[in-house]
Amino acid sequence: MRLEEHLADCDEDLKELILRIGNVCKTIASGFASHQTYSDTQNIYGEQQMALDKWADEVIIADLKKSGIVKYLASEEQPEVLKFKGTGSLGVTLDPLDGSSLIDVNLAVGTIVGIYRGRVLAPGKEMIGAMYVLYGPLTTLTYTVKKGVHDFVLNPDGEYVLMKENIKIPEGKIFAPGALRKNYLPGHLKWMETLESQGYKIRFSGSFVADVHQILHKGGVFTYPGYVGKEQGKLRLLFEANPLGFIVEQAGGATSHGNGDILEVRPIAVSQRIPIYIGGKDEINLIEKINKEGLRT
Repeated sequence: MRLEEHLADCDEDLKELILRIGNVCKTIASGFASHQTYSDTQNIYGEQQMALDKWADEVIIADLKKSGIVKYLASEEQPEVLKFKGTGSLGVTLDPLDGSSLIDVNLAVGTIVGIYRGRVLAPGKEMIGAMYVLYGPLTTLTYTVKKGVHDFVLNPDGEYVLMKENIKIPEGKIFAPGALRKNYLPGHLKWMETLESQGYKIRFSGSFVADVHQILHKGGVFTYPGYVGKEQGKLRLLFEANPLGFIVEQAGGATSHGNGDILEVRPIAVSQRIPIYIGGKDEINLIEKINKEGLRT
């Protein structure tokens, strides 16, 4: 089944948005070889931008601006929320190229999108859909519109065709931990040691979207916690944590900032960061239990 057929029961504007982003991502997938240098600019987080980051951002924004269906767009590469003219009502959050520092060593990277009906500075639970495109040995598109989580693969004819429908995160003993162990906070370190004692193996690539895709299919948990010096974490609430957290929860998993569901958090800034645990419910329940016990001692 083709992606367009799978989206037949969606609202027309939501269907068009997902198809448009999927098509633009085909262009991005073909542009890696010619956009691998670093630019002379920084994003809003003070990070040097790759030419490919900027190019992917520009290509997606230009397409969504002319679509007429998007009202608000927040991108990791832009300092503020963009507002487009027209009658469209959709709000979009965009990480145009998550994991782009890995491109020069040929590891998987991806595009992450959150979809709202209206403004994007809203809790993740208010999303009406989310999706990501992963550029690896295969180009795959994973989406949810609150009717299950579904995987598509880009075939040789340039069409996204169904690969796996109604994905449910399985039990698994994989964990993908970010940050340096020496900087872990006590509760997080206890959680890590507990998982290690249960036989969990580390699988961490440095690409959030690629690591979450693995967890989605093989089980386990990804984390980039708050740590000494960055107690608010590293990953971005709007562009990374919310869309992928939404997808994982729709697949029967869970997400947390260590003391509650990330999707319940109301953003106060485009650039807001947050500690993240994302994956199986057992692993998420464990970190929250450990942290709650720590507060009582």
